Amino acid sequence: MSVRTVLLTGFEPFEQEPINPSWEAVRALDGARVGDAVIVARQLPCVFGDAIEAMASLVETLKPDVVIAVGQAGGRTEMSIERVAINVDDARIADNAGAQPIDNTIVPDGPAAYFSTLPIKAIVRDMRAAGVPAMVSQTAGTFVCNHVFYGLMHALAQRQATPTQATRGGFIHIPYLPEQAARHPGAPSLALDTLIAGLRVAVTTSLSTDTDIREQGGQLH
Repeated sequence: MSVRTVLLTGFEPFEQEPINPSWEAVRALDGARVGDAVIVARQLPCVFGDAIEAMASLVETLKPDVVIAVGQAGGRTEMSIERVAINVDDARIADNAGAQPIDNTIVPDGPAAYFSTLPIKAIVRDMRAAGVPAMVSQTAGTFVCNHVFYGLMHALAQRQATPTQATRGGFIHIPYLPEQAARHPGAPSLALDTLIAGLRVAVTTSLSTDTDIREQGGQLH
């Protein structure tokens, strides 16, 4: 039986944070087996351009069956399974290389947006069943997280123009860790063990669910 590969990526710390929960959670799963698949965890730079290049290189080298990029979203209360990546960089803060693009197109000839190809609603359902707070998110922001999400989906679309086996891809935002929230009074957080459990569910569901479920996952605003 052939072994499938799942690529999980997290980011280096940014905005004066000493850690990034996305990398802490992702690296804990490096080498883990989920059914007939093995998880490979890699860290991405929080830098416009470099992050997309690193992701594209990983996809080309590893040829994974599933790619789940993970990023920090301080202030969110749940693991947020992102629905859509948009073709714009509009940075409220500078990245780790000092760049702060405003209203820049990520891929000049690319579509306005790409939808996740993960079973996002099934992932939310299964996370909640496992006791992990989760939701479908309608925006991945306009910082490096959305930048990587869009770049990933564009690379997969180009790679799969003549597919032999389609690679599924998407993005998950996660809250602060408790030790980060302690420096941000009132900020919500989730324990590292909860984040790791949620990501394991996301991997399991992505590997086992061909068609997403149809149930409410939208917001009014």
